[in-house]
Amino acid sequence: MLVLEDLTLSRRRMLQGAAAFVSAAALGSAILPARAATEKITYLFPAPPLLPAFGPIQLAKGMGYFARAGLDVSYAVGRGGVDVAKQVGAGNAPLGGIVADAPIIVRQNGVPVKIVCLFGGKGFMQLVVRKDSGITKPTELKGKTITVMSYQDTTFYALLGLLASVGLTQNDVNIESAGPVGVWQMVATGKSVGMAGVPDWIPPVEAAGVAVNVLPTDEFFPHMAQAVAASDDTIKNRPELVRAFVKAALHGMKDIMDDPDKAAVDFVKFVPEWTGKEGQVKEAFAYYDKLIYPGQKVLGAVDPNRVAKLQDFYLAKGIIQKKSPVDELYTNQFVE
Repeated sequence: MLVLEDLTLSRRRMLQGAAAFVSAAALGSAILPARAATEKITYLFPAPPLLPAFGPIQLAKGMGYFARAGLDVSYAVGRGGVDVAKQVGAGNAPLGGIVADAPIIVRQNGVPVKIVCLFGGKGFMQLVVRKDSGITKPTELKGKTITVMSYQDTTFYALLGLLASVGLTQNDVNIESAGPVGVWQMVATGKSVGMAGVPDWIPPVEAAGVAVNVLPTDEFFPHMAQAVAASDDTIKNRPELVRAFVKAALHGMKDIMDDPDKAAVDFVKFVPEWTGKEGQVKEAFAYYDKLIYPGQKVLGAVDPNRVAKLQDFYLAKGIIQKKSPVDELYTNQFVE
């Protein structure tokens, strides 16, 4: 009888212990923080997102870096980098792609937008000229036709800065706005001697059998690379969103820097419009790795001295009418 009572007591204690464990587990699951839900956001591009220029973003999405950061990113397209800066500043998109000059241009007019991530330490716009034009320096553009993607794109303003650095104005050359395809097609067909170009547009010109010379803007004035822009309001009220996006995008950029050829193959998987033209993407990524991405002590960081120097240059040449405080043009808080 004693044995039976002991067994019964033991069983009762086991059941009580199990019940206590289940209750504790249930309570624990209630107080543990829930896994962050995926947040849907729209990223505003300055041009069609199929361009290799946007490799860091496309790789971040295709390789799952955004998803791992809890982001479901969709795309929309603006009318050039200046337009994107204005739209982001107005709150029409939380984040957008610009050339880093854009806040210098729009902040003077009260547009509250900043750089939160910079894709490289060198200039985005390259002066690309036909080799048969004989042009070897910007001064020789006088009287010639040169193309830009858009008068609203920051590469246009970079071209104005480049011209000003050698004593030329917009009136000294014929600048044609030709769109994201026409900008290089006019060079390939000889309707333009060159373009305010980016690495994406060099391979198709060469594929048409036209030899080119690439004159890096860094040699003439402190133009800057592509960047991610956010409004003051988004930076203040949604910092974790900005941080998650920036970290994932920089992962995509690092993929290109580590192995441009492999990154190009991956890019084509996610942007199938380039199927059969993988060589052009590899060439474009190699240009980015060589001409634009180098020069940052911290990947993605903005050099305030370069920003200040560029803003001073734009003011001196009349491209802007007044300066903004440099610390209102960028923040490195999301890359450090």
